[in-house]
Amino acid sequence: MPYKCAIVGVSGGRANGHAAAYIHIPRGNLACIATRNRQNLDAFGERWSVGCRYTDYREMFEREKPDLVHVNTPPDVRLEVMQAAEAAGVGALIFEKPLAIQAEDYLAILEFSRRSRLKVAINHQLHFHPRRQRQQELVGAGAIGELRFIDAGARMNMAYQGTHVLQSIAAFHPQGVPSAVFAQVSGADGLQESPRKHYAPDATAAAIRYEDGVSALLRCGTNGAFVLAGDERVNVHKQLTVYGAEGHVHWSMWGWETLVRGRRERGEHNYPDEDILGQAAMTEAAFDWLRDDSRLHPLNLDAALRDFHIVLKAYMSALHRKEETLASDLQPGLINALRQELAG
Repeated sequence: MPYKCAIVGVSGGRANGHAAAYIHIPRGNLACIATRNRQNLDAFGERWSVGCRYTDYREMFEREKPDLVHVNTPPDVRLEVMQAAEAAGVGALIFEKPLAIQAEDYLAILEFSRRSRLKVAINHQLHFHPRRQRQQELVGAGAIGELRFIDAGARMNMAYQGTHVLQSIAAFHPQGVPSAVFAQVSGADGLQESPRKHYAPDATAAAIRYEDGVSALLRCGTNGAFVLAGDERVNVHKQLTVYGAEGHVHWSMWGWETLVRGRRERGEHNYPDEDILGQAAMTEAAFDWLRDDSRLHPLNLDAALRDFHIVLKAYMSALHRKEETLASDLQPGLINALRQELAG
């Protein structure tokens, strides 16, 4: 019997990507959906042939008991969705990024994770893109030698794509334990009040040190590099390069390159084609985790909490104008502090 799957939040475009991927997900069935706007709910249900529809996700959880739920909500309600899912006996949740807004909700989610058995992952589907998977396997097998440095970035701000970038860094350096962050930020447009609540400075640059001597440079926002020269769309420029003692691998949304044992190879790929397969594989990995607790999802909540901790320490470093260790206490009220510092 296929896993019973649901989506919470279908008014935005991202939910269409979740639904479209089910053509590649043989073990799952998109059985029910929930969103507050009835018109949007019905339009989405008609488009994807989902007849089971709710305007209250809590009611859907209680009545339908889905195995897996994709959650597309603003980040300020992450914890309440987790609590409702746990209370109703939902099997697993996959949240859209970002996980949180600032230290207060991050710490509340951290506390929930320590006592809950609910399976939670974050929708960083890039991890499962076919090309990325092959490159991660190359680096993991030692093809580029001892890891030295990772350069990664995007042209959307930290709330929209920063944790995508940080998860990408972690995917190529899974054993890395971050120890300190030194960062700068600029621009307050992304800190203005908005319904999506994706608050972040317009530009962030962060140097991350790891306990094993590896370092990483993250650039997110208006300071990010262009993948497609002259293309002003902000959402098409995610990329990273991983340097080892004996070679490197490079990935972007539209192409790739490897230098392994003196042999250079490069090519192109179509991001939408890779993305739907990545979304499907990510969902299938959640089914594996539901079936077997030992099959921990690589995008699990603990991993997401580690990445978001780096985001918070980057903001603290920028505000305090000094390197911040990962061991130091988190500062409350970071978003307002950034607003005051950057907007005046």
